[in-house]
Amino acid sequence: MSPTPKQARSHRRKANHGDHTRNANAFRVEASWNDRPDKPAAVKTSDRKRVRRLARQWAADGAYVIVQKSAGWDTWRTVDEIDGPALVAERRRLAAEERRRVEEQQRAAVEAEAARLATVERSERDRADLARLMRRPPVAREQCGRRDARHVTGAQR
Repeated sequence: MSPTPKQARSHRRKANHGDHTRNANAFRVEASWNDRPDKPAAVKTSDRKRVRRLARQWAADGAYVIVQKSAGWDTWRTVDEIDGPALVAERRRLAAEERRRVEEQQRAAVEAEAARLATVERSERDRADLARLMRRPPVAREQCGRRDARHVTGAQR
């Protein structure tokens, strides 16, 4: 009996040389919120961009985020920890400081404008007083500034 074509080829079949190791490129992102500690979030993925995006997004939402990388065989190594509540508090503090700085600048601008207007009004008043003085007829004065002599001598009568 001759071997069938299938049996003839079976002894020449090569083994599958694909990589059988565990995926060491996996990441795990875990997040927990202070206001809801009973509902943490966890995502496993090998997409590094998605890991970064999720970590930033959850930290911005006020979560404490832990990014872990696979060490193989379901063991994880912590790569990054992000304290979301501290970041949110810092962002609020910076926003309040910026608002305060803007208010101070506006108040200083208003005070400077008021001082400028007061100076303009004062200079206009001074100019008006000077114009009023210039319109008055001159007063006969001597060199010492007296209007009239203290006495009149007989020769000047």
